Amino acid sequence: MKTILFKLLALLNRIFLPNYTKRRLDLSKASKIQMIIFGWKLYVTKQIINQ
Repeated sequence: MKTILFKLLALLNRIFLPNYTKRRLDLSKASKIQMIIFGWKLYVTKQIINQ
């Protein structure tokens, strides 16, 4: 159940949230909202890998 939830979240992240890797975002110059989005995507990815 948890795996399905995080896979769904990862799919929604890819569809709706921006991809900062392709944009070459410098994390030292990122705004707070960009850091929150980056952290959220990282958290979801880590949860999928750990399962």
